[in-house]
Amino acid sequence: MRIGVFDHLDQSDLPLPDYYEARLSIIEAYERYGFYSYHLAEHHATPLGMAPSPSVFLAAVAQRTKKLRFGPMVYALPLYHPLRLAEEICMLDQMSNGRLDIGFGRGASPIELVCFGEKPEEAQSIYEESLAVIIKCLTEKEVIHAGQHFNFRDVPIVMDTVQKPYPPIWYGAHAPESAERAARRGLQIISLDPSELARTIIHRYRAVWRKLHGEARPLPNMGIGRFIVLADTDQKALELARSAYVRWYTSFNWLFNLRNREIPKHARPPTFDALMERGQGVAGSPATVAQWLNQDLTHTSANYLVGQFAFGNMPVDAIFRSLELFTREVVPQLPAGR
Repeated sequence: MRIGVFDHLDQSDLPLPDYYEARLSIIEAYERYGFYSYHLAEHHATPLGMAPSPSVFLAAVAQRTKKLRFGPMVYALPLYHPLRLAEEICMLDQMSNGRLDIGFGRGASPIELVCFGEKPEEAQSIYEESLAVIIKCLTEKEVIHAGQHFNFRDVPIVMDTVQKPYPPIWYGAHAPESAERAARRGLQIISLDPSELARTIIHRYRAVWRKLHGEARPLPNMGIGRFIVLADTDQKALELARSAYVRWYTSFNWLFNLRNREIPKHARPPTFDALMERGQGVAGSPATVAQWLNQDLTHTSANYLVGQFAFGNMPVDAIFRSLELFTREVVPQLPAGR
């Protein structure tokens, strides 16, 4: 089992130049502590996402790290031309010497697509067509395409990726049916859902994968995403998590409240305590967090733990302390540390 990171790069109290530098320093710490991959969300017109261009921020990550894998979770394909995005993917994989992970989606928030004049009802078909074009660009020397949304012919492909045939593709699974599709396509998955649903998703993925490949082929990464906050005592960790989560939760719903729209389908509860009850986060001392995570990993059968360590207005020094405690005292007690 591996351990990675999920990050919304949501707004804090810091000015943006200081914020970006602080986050890049934290990402350098992820590398020092041996994390596997850094997964960055994409959001627009909302304080939930201070990296509306994931490729720009990830280019900086590529230069500030040497071993850490990284990538979007996910590129919102309705907001890209697939030819242009394929070129960016090639650049990032080359700049990082083959450390890019790629994830694609239709966009988690229809209201964000509307800001760009896109039609949410077309998002799924655009996603499917764009992904097909991107795969062509990453595997062929010349691309011809005639579709519902994109048409071009005789486009020479002059760039390629270090990883062949292309970087690993990740998928955000929110239902057993989507997990089954991902398993059939050989995609790696991350579920940010409550423990019981995450368990169902991963069990479906595992069953389909084994049916297709038997025991000979290793299982891909099947991840669960969890908010994780540590401090020297349970009380201190809970105080930090509760305060930072209020800011994050406000950012999560900000655009929907501004437009007086329905809160998204995959909404989070309004308090960190409620989040813990649903199995989507934990805050406490190393002993408390280790016990909680072991139970969650055993229950869900996940083989990849994705922590959200930096969020809201949590102080930077508290994030570094949380990471230190997690890697020094919690990781050795997890399946990944044995």
